This record gives sequence, structure tokens and C-alpha cells, in this order.
Amino acid sequence: MSRIGRAVINVPSGVSIDVSKGNLVTVKGSKGSLSEQIHPDLKVEVDGSQVSVVRPTDQKRHREVHGLSRSLINNMVVGVSDGFTKTMELVGVGYRVSNTGNLLELLLGYSHPIYFMIPSEVSLVTKMEKGESPTVILQSSDKQLLGQVAAKIRTYRKPEPYKGKGIRFSGEIIRRKAGKTSGKK
Repeated sequence: MSRIGRAVINVPSGVSIDVSKGNLVTVKGSKGSLSEQIHPDLKVEVDGSQVSVVRPTDQKRHREVHGLSRSLINNMVVGVSDGFTKTMELVGVGYRVSNTGNLLELLLGYSHPIYFMIPSEVSLVTKMEKGESPTVILQSSDKQLLGQVAAKIRTYRKPEPYKGKGIRFSGEIIRRKAGKTSGKK
């Protein structure tokens, strides 16, 4: 049996879980409300402050979605109670970032600025401090949406392996390559 799927989800106080017909799981908390459609064969059991996901058989198709479904529900519970944060750094000479509401403006060494509209479910904070790399901080209760937005921002200038310039996640380690060596003899 799946170790992740077998684990019980502890629901903190202030968070309510509702499982409606058709396995639509709705989680409500202080940071908002999230819904996810769970595989119809699985059974979601709510017992007070604990939630568990039970699969009917050990068939391959049930094993495939068991741990996934449990992780999705757990991410919703954590999201509406604590929320998720992604921090990104812009490493490079002349790289700048600013925002107006949810409109992100990136200056990444191209001939033009890049404008990116952040969804309303994600909050955006930008920092430009002297002596430090420009920083973009994204916060949301929806982990999937937050990851998609962060990945899209990163695609505008991925970190390159020679100097490490580009947009990287905070704490990410970039594998560096050695540059060219002179061939004089």
C-alpha cells in the first residue's frame, strides 16, 4: 500500500473540509477556499479533525492515484491555513524588477521590458535593495497555481551555467561549467 496515501491528514482548527457528491473536496480556511475533484473510485473519509483517503482495490489504476489524491488534499489544507511562498532572485548586471499591483515588470537585459500579469489569487511583492539581487516574492494558498506562475516567470531568463545569470529560486544551486581555456603553446 502507498505510504503517502496511507498517511492521515491532520486538519488544524479553523479549517473545514466538505466532501460532496462526485468526490468534490472543498477546503475552507482563513486564507480562502480551494476545491479539487478527486478520482471517483477513491473514498475520502472525514473523521473529526482527520482526513484519510481509501482506495477500493490494489489495482494499478487505484494505486496510481491514491498517494496523489492524498497529497492534493494535504496541499489544500496547508494552503488555506498557512499558505505557500516562492522567492525568486534575479542575478545579473542591470536586472531590475518592479510591480504595479499584480503587473510584474522585468528588465532582464533584453531590448525591451517584459510585462507579466500575475493572477489575482497570487500576491506579489518585489524588493530592490542596494547590494542585493532584485527579489520577487509570490504568495498563494494554491500550490499548483503558485508553481505554474513561478515557472512561467523563470522561463523569461533561465539561469545559465557559465556565470549563473538569470532568474533562480531562492536557495537553488546552479551547476556551473568551466569556461573556455586559452590554447596558447
